[in-house]
Amino acid sequence: MTKTTMYLPSVFASGPNGGNPAPIWLDADGLTPALMLATTKEQGYESGFVLKPKDPANHLRLRFFVPEHEMSMCGHATIGALWVLRALGRLPVTEVLRIETPSGLVHARVPADGGPIAISQPWGCRDVLAPDHKADLAEVLNVAPGQIGEAANARTSRVKTVIRLESEKLLQALKPRWDTVSQLCEKLETTGLYPFAWGQDPWLVHARQFPRNSGYPEDAATGIAAAALACALALAGELPRSHGVLRVRQGEAMGRPSEIEVEVDAAAGTCWIRGICTLEPEVTA
Repeated sequence: MTKTTMYLPSVFASGPNGGNPAPIWLDADGLTPALMLATTKEQGYESGFVLKPKDPANHLRLRFFVPEHEMSMCGHATIGALWVLRALGRLPVTEVLRIETPSGLVHARVPADGGPIAISQPWGCRDVLAPDHKADLAEVLNVAPGQIGEAANARTSRVKTVIRLESEKLLQALKPRWDTVSQLCEKLETTGLYPFAWGQDPWLVHARQFPRNSGYPEDAATGIAAAALACALALAGELPRSHGVLRVRQGEAMGRPSEIEVEVDAAAGTCWIRGICTLEPEVTA
């Protein structure tokens, strides 16, 4: 294997043992896709690989893998990679960074003072699912159909099925039929199920993500899903479209408390995912 260095940030951490671990491999230009997939399988988490940009006008390029395949975009791995590079002093001093990803160009705001990092996503869309899908969702989530509210396919860079539940208590108690999640995701043409419930504080939701065929059953924090949910709520009139900020608590049922902030700006045609990390020591391979 080409020599490269791996760091392990836990992204969107909000408490002890919190956040979503994201192995970040630096100087990964010499790694083949097969080696990237193999190292991701070994780690067991969605991983980010930092490469030189193809266009010299941009600052870096990222590729993302889950244990089963390559991904087009990963919010927490992008923030994790930037957090590592900032800690090492390897980012240029500029107001906005330009990052090449398989899903397209992503912009980033990286404060020099060590504050939360924000990355861009395009403005989203929302397609409400037909009522007859409630029975399918209820069966997979292992709840009664009457406990499910409106469900919609929402998208920024990737499609997520956002599913309103009647209470946070119901959300945290979910015990899905894990062997049926991928099949339903395929039927709904989505990359994951994202049930959520409103919290007690204004503009706070609690959520869980059950991904489609990623190699693990649940994510502790999912920036792209949070962005899709924020845009869907803004489009439904439940979040201000002009600089509305949604706080998404995730990972609580897994014992990995996480919090993601999403700022939507419909007029600018974008939204910003924002969060912090904790960082483990480096590993060289």
